[in-house]
Order: sequence, then structure tokens, then C-alpha cells
Amino acid sequence: MMQPYINPSPFEWTSITERPTASYESIEPLVASVFKAVLEQGDQAIIDFTLKFDGIKKTDFKVSDDELENAASQVPENLKKAIQNAKANIECFHKAQLTDKVQVTTQTGVECWQEKKPIEKVGLYIPGGSAPLFSTILMLAIPAQIAGCKEIVMCSPPSKDGTLPAVVLYTAQLCGLKHVYKIGGIQAVAAMALGTQSLSKVHKIFGPGNQYVTVAKQWATRHQVAIDMPAGPSELLVVADASGNPDFIAADLLSQAEHGKDSQVLFVTTHKPLMKKVSEAIEAQVNELPRKEIALAALSNSKAIYFEEDSTAINFINSYGPEHYIICVENEELYLDKVINAGSVFVGNYTPESAGDYASGTNHTLPTNGYAKQYSGVNLDSFRKAITFQKITKEGIQLLGETVELMAAAEGLQAHKNAVSIRLKALENEI
Repeated sequence: MMQPYINPSPFEWTSITERPTASYESIEPLVASVFKAVLEQGDQAIIDFTLKFDGIKKTDFKVSDDELENAASQVPENLKKAIQNAKANIECFHKAQLTDKVQVTTQTGVECWQEKKPIEKVGLYIPGGSAPLFSTILMLAIPAQIAGCKEIVMCSPPSKDGTLPAVVLYTAQLCGLKHVYKIGGIQAVAAMALGTQSLSKVHKIFGPGNQYVTVAKQWATRHQVAIDMPAGPSELLVVADASGNPDFIAADLLSQAEHGKDSQVLFVTTHKPLMKKVSEAIEAQVNELPRKEIALAALSNSKAIYFEEDSTAINFINSYGPEHYIICVENEELYLDKVINAGSVFVGNYTPESAGDYASGTNHTLPTNGYAKQYSGVNLDSFRKAITFQKITKEGIQLLGETVELMAAAEGLQAHKNAVSIRLKALENEI
């Protein structure tokens, strides 16, 4: 199952932490052709590609108001209550991220301030297939609504009968979404990035997906569309000492491994006997999983690593930069203080990664593939832009002007200097 390592040297860390990510270059020609067709043919291209890739002939892919409203009756009451609970927690955490205008007088007569403004139009991609991720609707639509985005477009691949699962529609309706479309894959991303007769072009696209969606999102950036972050297969790292519960650890590792065959999970420990106990717990639990084959394939990409010293373990973890990072150690503060690279951190034996995936309140759309070293997970500011303002008085330009003139002249930009000089001269003439 998980490949064991004992005190590997830093020279081995690069190979140990290599992700099982395939090259996407072979997919780019297909993505380019889909984008070209959508640009030229609009809705008709969406119809054609939905038939070609999904085997479904649909000429009307917008979800009607009736479909959204009627979905609630098809979802069990206990599940609806669970989704409502998760929604409340996610709203609570993301509303707390609202910030006031920042305003400061940098020097006499010079006022600068920053305001956050919503991105007007955003697109949300919600994966379907074997595991429709209705929880991702909560994670994306809630902060988009709180941020004040004027138009939110959601696309999700239709089932074989041409519909979207009731729980997906219920969650979309609960989050106030009105522009929901039964479109999946490359064509969905292209439709949101380019716009068609039925879909508005958006300014930023969010959401996970398979390799085709990943490449399509990257391709969308060629059309003045931003994306949430580069995406790769899901990943999890658990660190534990003798206080770690092997059954809990095994369950956490398997919960991420079942995402996909290319998922990666790492177990780091400073207590060598725990390696065997966790391995035995994995073997006992994996046989009970409906997605056993997927989990086993993912485990073949995974490692169990023993480090004698906490400091070495911490350095290794920051070198890896996990998407999800679970800390189960007695000295929590040591590990927490040293967190540098991680998408989301889960602290203690009773904080499973699943809680963050669904309902604790934090966002589950996180950087993978080592991008936690430079990207944040989705948060409220992902749906907003920071705009700076400044206002300078007569006194302010007189006090600041010479500084600007000298710097502009030193850079050889005479027109920049003149924009200040002409004002200073006008003020001199007033006296």
C-alpha cells in the first residue's frame, strides 16, 4: 500500500513529494478546438459537444425555475437539514471576512484609500459523474453572494437522462442561484469564458474538475478570464506522534484516497510503531469501501514517512505544501507556529478533513500540486477586487511634487515630470 520511508534525507524529499500528475499537453488541441467552435457557433456548439461527449441530445440546457423549486421535494428532509446547517456555518465564516475601507493620510494633503468591489460576473463549475459535488455549490455560491457578485452562472454536467441530481438543484436554489445550466466538461468552461446566446461571458471561473476541465480553465485565461487557481489531483498529509489514533488516521487517509486514482495521501510520524498500526487500520477499513479500487490505486501513489525529529518533519511538510494538512500531535503549538505552506489545516484527533469538505465553515476549494506555496484557497476576497484611490490637495502636490519630479526625471520619463511641474507652476502663478 503506502510506501514506507525512514528518516529520508532532504536530498530525497523532491522525489518523495513528486505528485502523480499527468501531462496535459495532449489535451490542449481538443480544448482549443472546443473553444474555437463555441466562439464561432455559440449554443449550437454546446449542443453538439454535449451529444458527442455526454451522449445526450439537449437543445435547452438552462434549468427552469420550476425545476429549481421542485427539487426540494425530492431531497430527504435529514439531508436538507444537513445542507442548511453547512450553509449557515459557511456563511458565518465567510461573512466574518468582510473588511472595511482602508483609508490613510500618507503625508499632509495626500489621502489614499482602498475599497473592495465584487467581481461582477462569475462562473461556477460543479463536477458531476460518479460523485456530484453539491457541497462545492455551497463553497462557491455562498461567498459569491456575500461578496455581492451581480451575476452568478453555474454549470454542471447532466446525468444520462439529461437532468441534474435533485440535491444539486436544491442546493443551487438554496444558495439563490438563478442561472443554472446542464453543461459539463470543456464546453461548459468555454461557454462561461466566451459567452453564447444563452450564457453570459463571466470574468472569473471557479470550481474543480477532471483533467479536461483543468486544461479548459487554463485555456480560458487566454480570453481575459481569470480562474480561482491551478488545480491538480486531491491530496492530504497527516502528521502524528504517539498521541495519534491509528483508526482515525487511516480513515482520514482513505477519505482523501477515494477521491480519485490520482489522489495522493502522505502519513508523516515521529513515532515509528504508528506506521504499522496505521497500515493495519487501512487494510481493515479499505475493504469496506464502495470505492475500494479507487482508494487502493491512490494509495499506490502514497507514502508513510518516519522522522526522528519534529523539526525535520515540519521542514518536510512545508517542502511538500499539502492541500489538506491534519495535525495530531501533543505539541500542537509547535506545528501550528511553523505552518508556512498548506491549503487548509485541521488540528487535533477530532478534526477530520471531511468536516472542512462539508460543513465546518472553511472553504474546500484549495490549492493542490504544491501551489499552497503561493496560492490561497478560495475565500471571500477571491470574489472581490481591491481598488485603490487617492486625492491630493493643492498643499499636498506642493509638498509631494518635487519627489515625483526627481524620480520621473531619473527614469527619463519627462511627460510624467511635466504632469507635476505644470501643476506646481500654476499654483505659483496663483500667489
